[in-house]
Amino acid sequence: MPYIALSLLLLALILFWLSGRQRRQAGLPGGRVIYTDTRGWGEVEKPLVAPDVGLTGKPDYLVEKNGAIIPVEVKSGRAPEAPYDSHIYQLAAYCLLVKKAYGVRPSYGIIHYNDRDFAVDFTPELEASLLELLAEMRRDESRAEVGRSHEQASRCARCGFRDVCDQSLS
Repeated sequence: MPYIALSLLLLALILFWLSGRQRRQAGLPGGRVIYTDTRGWGEVEKPLVAPDVGLTGKPDYLVEKNGAIIPVEVKSGRAPEAPYDSHIYQLAAYCLLVKKAYGVRPSYGIIHYNDRDFAVDFTPELEASLLELLAEMRRDESRAEVGRSHEQASRCARCGFRDVCDQSLS
C-alpha cells in the first residue's frame, strides 16, 4: 500500500513539473488559462467576435490573473529588438476583443518570442490607433486598387497575392 501512495505522489509531482514547463515554454504569466488557440492545452476555442468594429480573432492564450485578463500572442521566431508594428496591432486587436467579449479592459498583453517576451501596454492611444487602422482597412476593401504598404521583398515572397500583384518586389 505505501508503494501505491508513493507512486501516486511521484506521478503528481511529474505532472506538476510538466505543466509548469509547458507554461514557461508558451511564455504564459502566472494565472489561469481561460482560452487557448493551441491544441497543447485542450480543445481549440471559438473565435472572439466584436461585430461593431468588424473584428474577429483567436488569441493564442488568454490568462486570467487577479481579475484581469491578459492576452498572450506566441511567435515562433527570434525576438526583434522591439516588437514589429504588425505584432503590436495584432495583440492590440486581441485586447480590444477581450474588452468587448469579457467586459474587462486588459491593461496589457504579452508577445512571446522564442528568446524574449514583450509586455505591451494597451493604452487608449494604442486602441484609438487600432480603430483608425481598422477603419482604413474597411475603406481599402471598397477601393478598386490599393498600393503596396511596404518596401520589403521578403514580405512579397510570402504573400498569397504575389502571383497576381503588379507591385510585387519579388
